[in-house]
Amino acid sequence: MERVSCTETTKYADKTIKVSGWVHARRDHGKIIFIDLRDRSGLLQLVFHPKNEEIYKVGDSLRPEWVIEIEGKVQKRPKGMENPKLPTGEIELSVEKITVLNEAKTPPFEISEEKNVSEDIRLTYRYLDLRKERMKQNMMFRHRVVKFIRDFMDEKGFLEIETPVLTKSTPEGARDFLVPSRIHPGTFFALPQAPQQLKQLLMVAGIEKYFQIARCFRDEDLRGDRQPEFSQLDIEASFITREDILALFEELIIKIVEELTENKLTKKPFPRLTHEEAIKTYKSDKPDLRKNKKDPNELAFCWVIDWPLFEWNKEENRWDPMHHVFTGPQDKDTKNLEKDPGSVKSWQYDLVLNGHEIAGGSIRNHHSDIQNKIFELVGIKKEEIDRKFGHLLRAFEYGAPPHGGIAMGIDRFLMVLLDEPSIRETMAFPKSGDGSDLMMGAPSEVEQKQLKDLGIKSI
Repeated sequence: MERVSCTETTKYADKTIKVSGWVHARRDHGKIIFIDLRDRSGLLQLVFHPKNEEIYKVGDSLRPEWVIEIEGKVQKRPKGMENPKLPTGEIELSVEKITVLNEAKTPPFEISEEKNVSEDIRLTYRYLDLRKERMKQNMMFRHRVVKFIRDFMDEKGFLEIETPVLTKSTPEGARDFLVPSRIHPGTFFALPQAPQQLKQLLMVAGIEKYFQIARCFRDEDLRGDRQPEFSQLDIEASFITREDILALFEELIIKIVEELTENKLTKKPFPRLTHEEAIKTYKSDKPDLRKNKKDPNELAFCWVIDWPLFEWNKEENRWDPMHHVFTGPQDKDTKNLEKDPGSVKSWQYDLVLNGHEIAGGSIRNHHSDIQNKIFELVGIKKEEIDRKFGHLLRAFEYGAPPHGGIAMGIDRFLMVLLDEPSIRETMAFPKSGDGSDLMMGAPSEVEQKQLKDLGIKSI
C-alpha cells in the first residue's frame, strides 16, 4: 500500500489508506484517544478505539514527536466535531494498524505551539525548529519564489550556469573566506563574495544572458539582515542598457509579489530617485517610502540611480568605488575620470524595499583601458592590477560586448515579504549572531595532521 500525505486523505473517503509522520498532539475524550498526525502537508486526526485492545495500547503509549506509520479507514468526523481551520477538518482516520518507526526524546521546546524560545536554543536544535509550522511555511515559500525566478528567467531566454566556489581572492568590498591549497603550498583559494568577474567573463564568452541562484560568502560583521553565507539571484546580460535591466527586474519582482503573496504594492512602476535626491530628501540611500510603516503587508519599492562612481576615503587618501570597481562611468562623464573623479556619475542602480537594499547592479566596464584607469584611481598598483585582474583585462581584449547586470539577496527579500525580523528566519541552517553554527559546532578545531598537510600553524 502506497503512503498518502495527510492532506491527500480527503480524496479517500471510506477507503483504507496508509499514512506516516510525527505525533503532533494528543487528546483523550473519555476512552477514545485522538492523535494529530503531522507530515509536511499538514495535520490529520487519528482515532484509537478501545475495542481494538492491541492498537489502543500502542496509541496510549504515543508521545509527542514519535514517528509512526498508520493504516486505517478514512471516515467523516461526527457532526459538531469538525475543524474548519484544517483542510482535513471534516475527516479522521480510524486506526486499524500502527507501527512505531522511532521514539523521540522530549523536545527542548514545544513543536505544536509557537512560544518564545531563545534563538540559541532554536539554532542548536534547528532540525526541530524547522518542524514548526511557521518555519515550514517559510521554507515552502522560499521554494516557490526560487522556482518562480527560475521559470521566469528561462522564459526570458536566460541560461542558468553554475560558477566555481573555489576561486581567486580579489577585492570585492568585504573580507574573503580563504581556503588553503594542499597541492600548492602557501597559496589559497577564496570563496566568492559574488560571481562578479565570472559572470562578466561569461559575457565575453558569448553567453549573452546568464543567471544563477548563487551561494556567496563574506567574512564581515553580522547584523540581522546579514549572514556569512547567503543566496543571491545573479543576472548578467550583453547588449543591454540600464533601462532594459530595470524593466526586466521590475517585471520579475512585481509578478512575484502579485502571484505569490497577499502584499500590497505602494506604487508601480517603481519610483526612481537619483542618489542625490535620495540623500537630500530622505537622508538615506535606501529610503523607506511606505505611507504606513506597522502595516506589514505594504511594500514600497524604489530605484536609486545615478550614483557617484567614487567616494573620497580620507583615511587612505584615495578614491573608493561607491559600488565596486567593475561599475562603468556614464558615457558623458568618462572624460572627467582623470581630472575630476568626484564628479563622475556611474551606471549603478539599487532596488530598495521598505528601507532595505535588496538588489543592486550596474552597467559594467567593457573596455580594458577604462577598467584599468578605474583600478589606478582606487589606488591599485600596476603589478597588483595584473596579478589580481589580469585575466579579466586580457579577456576584454578579445571582444567584450557591452554588458550589465543585477544581483538580489534572496534571503533579505524573503525577510521583508514574510515580515520576519531576521534573514535567519528565511534560511534552513543559518549561523547565529556571532557567526557560529550552533547545531554542527562550527567553526571548530581540526586535527594537527590536517594543518600539517596544508603547511599551516595555528597561532
